[in-house]
Amino acid sequence: MGFMAGPLCPSAACGAGGLGPGESVGGPAMKLIQSVKRRMGNESDKSKGASARADSGSNRAGAASKAAPADNKKKGAPDDHPFGGMPSLREAPVTERAALFQRKLQACSRTYDFNRTDCMKEKESKRQTLLEIVEYVNNTRNCFNETVMQDVVSMVSANIFRTLPPVHKNPNALFDAEEDEPPLEAGWPHLQIVYEFFLRFVVSNDVDPKVAKRFIDPVFVLKLLDLFDSEDPRERDYLKTILHRVYGKFMALRQFIRKAIQQLFFKIIYECDSHNGIAELLEILGSIINGFALPLREEHKLFLQTSLIPLHKVRTLNAFHQQLAYCMAQYAEKDPRLAPEIIQGTLRLWPMTNTPKEVLFLNEVEEILELTQPPEFLKVQHSLFTRISKCIMSPHFQVAERVLFLWNNDYIVKLINSNRQVLFPIVIGALYKNSKHHWNTTVHGLTYNVLKLLMEADASLFDECSAKHRDSANQETADDEERKRKWEKVASMYKDKTGKEPPKVPGAAPPRS
Repeated sequence: MGFMAGPLCPSAACGAGGLGPGESVGGPAMKLIQSVKRRMGNESDKSKGASARADSGSNRAGAASKAAPADNKKKGAPDDHPFGGMPSLREAPVTERAALFQRKLQACSRTYDFNRTDCMKEKESKRQTLLEIVEYVNNTRNCFNETVMQDVVSMVSANIFRTLPPVHKNPNALFDAEEDEPPLEAGWPHLQIVYEFFLRFVVSNDVDPKVAKRFIDPVFVLKLLDLFDSEDPRERDYLKTILHRVYGKFMALRQFIRKAIQQLFFKIIYECDSHNGIAELLEILGSIINGFALPLREEHKLFLQTSLIPLHKVRTLNAFHQQLAYCMAQYAEKDPRLAPEIIQGTLRLWPMTNTPKEVLFLNEVEEILELTQPPEFLKVQHSLFTRISKCIMSPHFQVAERVLFLWNNDYIVKLINSNRQVLFPIVIGALYKNSKHHWNTTVHGLTYNVLKLLMEADASLFDECSAKHRDSANQETADDEERKRKWEKVASMYKDKTGKEPPKVPGAAPPRS
């Protein structure tokens, strides 16, 4: 089944249909509505009868409860403690283990609040039961039949699908994984074992994808993607591995998973601007992109253009840039003709006031240039090196230092020297200004090294560009002097006419006394 690029809808993902083209309410749809109403009426009649029977049954149950011995509460009823009355899977007869395994799965669907200190015995019993079923599936062949699959997915859904706590963060603060301790999930003692069990279920050879896809459906995938916003990195790591395995095993869900991730990226780019699981999702995509067949389908190119390149403008780029740059490099390696589009997209989103982000962009540009073929380089050389010349003159020493390190890359130097007639005039002026005016001594040394490399590559062209730069600098000086002279003349005329000092203009030379 195909999926549109529009917003994902659980009902649409499940195959819920509406009126077809040309259908009206008076046709087959009206018959369907009438049949549903009749069914609802029958169910309401049944419910009335059931409630009456329940009233009489409750009276009998009340009388029976009075006669029951009081020590039943001490033993613990099965509803209160569902794990106490079941024997160990290892000790049970072989013929009864499958049914017992199913009962234990159903019992583990009960969840507990780890923010409270009650039910400690039940929590520990459930943890031991979860460990037991993990050991059972490790040592048992053919333990996942169709009936058990329903219980597996129900148990996993009951435990992992939950409302994530709200994130209380300063929107302007940058998260540093090495210094900041992320909030950890209180229920991890159970969640970890559930994730481990579900991972073994997904990778098991006993699980037939054609059967399991009835339970691991698009709605399940959407709920799984929602959990990627968890603040606990341990949970996100399990989710990353599980979703990757689901993508590899369930062929019918592959396009849906890509579309769902794309929709999530759209939300991050254009709405919320923050998400905890972008890095993990990009790791999955990096592996997926690596497996794309050539030539690339138009759908995959659109994913690059509309989702991955715009992610560069997200405020929290530093948290996932390494994974994003890897995806960009994978596209450029798969199809070198995409390299100019990636570079142009990066230039469009180039940060103007965020110097750490600018250093990240320069790192990525170098990686893409290493994968760019000479014919493709011609398409972006002028716009790219115009930006590079501005970075050379950056007052921030890390930006200037990083861009000058490009000349340490032999392949990039080869591309520059092959197109020196165009590129030397762009960068030589910036290098000369750096050598005279930049405050950082390291940048000074790197600038002189680059000037030396350019001079050795083509001395005559270097001298020609240097002469043009000197002429241009002299012309700028002359224009500046002329501007000052004109201002002094205007200021003098104003003073003669009004007898007052002229108003000060920012950047203008003061009038002579």
